[in-house]
Amino acid sequence: MSLVEYAAILGAGILAGIINVVAGAGTLITFPTLLALGVPPVVGNVSNTVGLVPASVTGAFGYRRELRGQWRAVAVMAAFSAVGGIIGGILLLALPATSFSFIVPFLLVIAAVMAAVQPRVARYVRRNAAAHEQADDSTRAVAFGLILGVLATGVYGGYFGAAQGVVLLALLGILWSTDMNRANGAKNVLAGTANVVSAIIFISSGTVDWRIAVLVGIGSAIGGLIGARIGRRLPAPVLRAILVIVALTAAVILFIG
Repeated sequence: MSLVEYAAILGAGILAGIINVVAGAGTLITFPTLLALGVPPVVGNVSNTVGLVPASVTGAFGYRRELRGQWRAVAVMAAFSAVGGIIGGILLLALPATSFSFIVPFLLVIAAVMAAVQPRVARYVRRNAAAHEQADDSTRAVAFGLILGVLATGVYGGYFGAAQGVVLLALLGILWSTDMNRANGAKNVLAGTANVVSAIIFISSGTVDWRIAVLVGIGSAIGGLIGARIGRRLPAPVLRAILVIVALTAAVILFIG
């Protein structure tokens, strides 16, 4: 790769880190960038997943206060998210690369739709919270349906993962806690868990391009710090529109190719 391509990957990582704080789904920036640079889809996906691990860990750590008193429930859900992440990671490596190349355009379209509807999901959760504001506790026990949902999103996260957090936030906000901050904190832990376990599998397989992983990791860490400081001042709708456009453009290119 040239220095320009290295710079492009680093820049995409920074933008992804900012977007993950502001709107979520930063993978919709880094992954299409890697594809545009000619990186094979599977190599790009596994390297991107490994590169985003530091951002996943710091994102989960940042919401530790909101999850005070709920760590037992979160740990149970995280265990199922980890199982899903392992399954998804194994599927990515076990299935032929052509299978991933075939399915990833559809996953990009799904991820774009998830990113687009994220504001509606958030509004629904807030309305649900308002309807239960008289309740003694806005957080329910972990139900079987929620466990299945977390497991399924873990599989998706291990296999591809873009916009996984949007689905998790909807599940947690509707089936677990109407407290948006608490649901968002648990979302970060669960998505981060699936990311970490699948990254371990990818590292063990030897399929990671460490140049890409390191650049994405450094960029996302920088972007996360920037987003944490100025995220509230950035135009989230504009960033979300960028996500949707990038994902759909990448999907069209892959469909045509």
